[in-house]
Amino acid sequence: MAPRSDSTRPRRPRASILPVLLPIAVLILVAVSVGSWLQFTERQAIDTVHTVGSGAADRVDVEATVQHVDAAARELVLRVRVTPRGTLGEEEGIAPVADLSLQTTAATLGDLVFEAHERIATRDVQVALTDGSISDYPFDTYETDIGFWAQLGGKEVPVRMLFSNNDTLFSVSATPAPSRQEAVVGLGLSRSGSLLVFAVFMMLVMWALAASVLLGTWYLTTRGEGLVWPALAWMAATLFALAAFRNTAPGTPPIGCVIDWFAFLWAETVIALCLIAVVVTGVRSALRADDTAPPVEAPRWPRP
Repeated sequence: MAPRSDSTRPRRPRASILPVLLPIAVLILVAVSVGSWLQFTERQAIDTVHTVGSGAADRVDVEATVQHVDAAARELVLRVRVTPRGTLGEEEGIAPVADLSLQTTAATLGDLVFEAHERIATRDVQVALTDGSISDYPFDTYETDIGFWAQLGGKEVPVRMLFSNNDTLFSVSATPAPSRQEAVVGLGLSRSGSLLVFAVFMMLVMWALAASVLLGTWYLTTRGEGLVWPALAWMAATLFALAAFRNTAPGTPPIGCVIDWFAFLWAETVIALCLIAVVVTGVRSALRADDTAPPVEAPRWPRP
């Protein structure tokens, strides 16, 4: 009898990967869309310039830009550029026609003084922050106020302030205060949206890694696998890698902040205890196996 040809055998239907690829493509599209929207809104916030103060033709323009916020030192660096307009300046605002002094609020460390007919240079000043603690990272918020009063030749002149923010790790909300010739604005500072998303993602990853190690520990201890060296190496590597991962948090938060008490310290504790439990259980299982193993008889040699 001739063997049956393979062509007569029923073929198994091939599994289509389209039902798997389609949800993945949709998730990628949604993630990119949400990320693009978040990046656009943050870019718009950084490009926003808040105008406060007088709109008179003869005034002093103060461009104040936040360069860096140091939450640990509770201060921010403000870059100030002063331009006298109209009859108050000469050579298109490069120099004042008389001695110009800018008085600031109590939170700003130091006033600004510019000599008459001298080129005005950009200055960096420190501004103290209030009402906040870095231990609340990444949910810490701060407040402060920035204000400028100008005197030219001993007489008070109008001031207009143009405020903006260049620190991408913080979002700044500006609330203008009612004024006549001075320019005052109240600031509220909080962590940027991208930093919040990344910090929450870090906490979720920490708990996910701790849960993975915990499941692996349950499997090894209940099965009596002994000392499984690849598993122990993975757990030890996770223990030390988690500390390095925590140090990548933007803004270099100190130990003891919210991200530590919500995730990092507990995840490290769980992983360390799991590693110890696996070692102790594995050693006991290995010793028990050695005790129950039959003794090995010495070979018998024939007598001459």
